[in-house]
Amino acid sequence: MNLIQEGPVFQYTRREEMKTVCVTWILVLFAATVFADDRESGWKKAYPAAEKGMTRYVLHLPDQEDEGAMRVELIVGKTVETDGVNHYFFGGSIKEKTVEGWGYPRYNVNTGELGSTMMGVPPDQPTVNKFITVADGPYLVRYNSRLPIVVYAPEGFEVRYRFWKADMETKPVPTE
Repeated sequence: MNLIQEGPVFQYTRREEMKTVCVTWILVLFAATVFADDRESGWKKAYPAAEKGMTRYVLHLPDQEDEGAMRVELIVGKTVETDGVNHYFFGGSIKEKTVEGWGYPRYNVNTGELGSTMMGVPPDQPTVNKFITVADGPYLVRYNSRLPIVVYAPEGFEVRYRFWKADMETKPVPTE
């Protein structure tokens, strides 16, 4: 009871308590800001800048319920003027490499010359701009929303993507 009757002692204790609460909140907000910035830029520390003549593409994936049932198809190509008759493709490939010291995957694109079928083109055939892909077939990577997909492609090429999702229903394969 004596502490309550001694007003200045109680107020001093209350003032110190308020200071402690304010300082604690300031530290919590500061730490949250620092860690949020670090989480966003953390991937940048792992993945080096693109070398001369290359471009770094970064795809951040949204969270999904069942990421194990999903894949991401990487499609690399370039928009070129075509004759509208022949089928075109770029030679080349996409190779997965591990970022040294981090263990994260990165994807390097090597491209070759533009090739095409050799069908005859009518003289009045208009030219058409088409997105021509690197002829490596579909390149599927694991869906992981915790890490970005980082692709290094030659300048002038573009990286596109699409999602693939497995059907949850499985079917038996017949015997013969």
